[in-house]
Amino acid sequence: MHVYLPIAEMSVSVLVFLGLGAAVGFLSGLFGVGGGFLLTPLLIFLGIPPAVAVGTGAAHIVASSVSGAFTQYQRNNVDVKMGIVMLAGGLIGTYIGVEVVRLLRKAGQFDIAVSLLYVTFLGVIGTLMLIESLNAWRHANSGKVASSRRSGQHNWVDGLPLKMRFTRSKLYISAIPPAVIGMFIGFLAAIMGIGGGFVMIPAMIYLLRMPTAVVVGTSLFQIVFVAAFAVLLQAIQNRTVDMVLAMLLVTGGVLGAQFGAMAGERLRGEHMRILLAVLVLIVAMRIAFDLVVTPSELFTFSGRQ
Repeated sequence: MHVYLPIAEMSVSVLVFLGLGAAVGFLSGLFGVGGGFLLTPLLIFLGIPPAVAVGTGAAHIVASSVSGAFTQYQRNNVDVKMGIVMLAGGLIGTYIGVEVVRLLRKAGQFDIAVSLLYVTFLGVIGTLMLIESLNAWRHANSGKVASSRRSGQHNWVDGLPLKMRFTRSKLYISAIPPAVIGMFIGFLAAIMGIGGGFVMIPAMIYLLRMPTAVVVGTSLFQIVFVAAFAVLLQAIQNRTVDMVLAMLLVTGGVLGAQFGAMAGERLRGEHMRILLAVLVLIVAMRIAFDLVVTPSELFTFSGRQ
């Protein structure tokens, strides 16, 4: 069974994209991270134009994050004030990112730019994750407890101006670092079609020193609104959000996430992080291979970016 994607301007198999959504949902449930950084490259591998893959990936993030954010809010795991500060920066970063997408598409360079971003970003993140997870595994096997951070780290944050009191996180810090983090995540959401949780969560823990209990909920709170803003701008300015494709992916993702969560309960934390790091590196290498391999048709021109 096939369906026509009006924005991507192509006919696709319903089962293939339902399966893709289920696979990404499974991985999200298994590893506890958003699947945007995997979904967008996989969509591109299957022939979806990169600009549409980025815009539709942001729509998928909104749908997949709403329920999680609502659940965390009910459990009082959301620092709303911190989330609003990060959201303010995120909206600015998203607007800048959408403008960059528009300019790159106009110049005909968006495809190569997004591929280079993914190779660089996933390569660095995957390598760091693999090193950290292997160290954690080695410490666990030796019976030692790995220290996540040393006392006194990031003291420079305490000296910044515009300090605010964040009651839920029990912090009194400058609003500048969370706003900058939010801006960076908003930029990533717009130009790469990802939620950025696997960047935001470590930054909130190690840089802002937020309690772990409220990190995930606050991250989801910010991501929902930033991704929704990115979808709105991408749809209005760039017309790259294919809702038919998004519905297929979300439907499969909801089912896959349930099975992924159940499977994740059987794996140790360090084993899960090693598997995730390897997966991230495989995706990065696959994109890098596409950048250097000689295309089958050397002189094909496509006016659609």
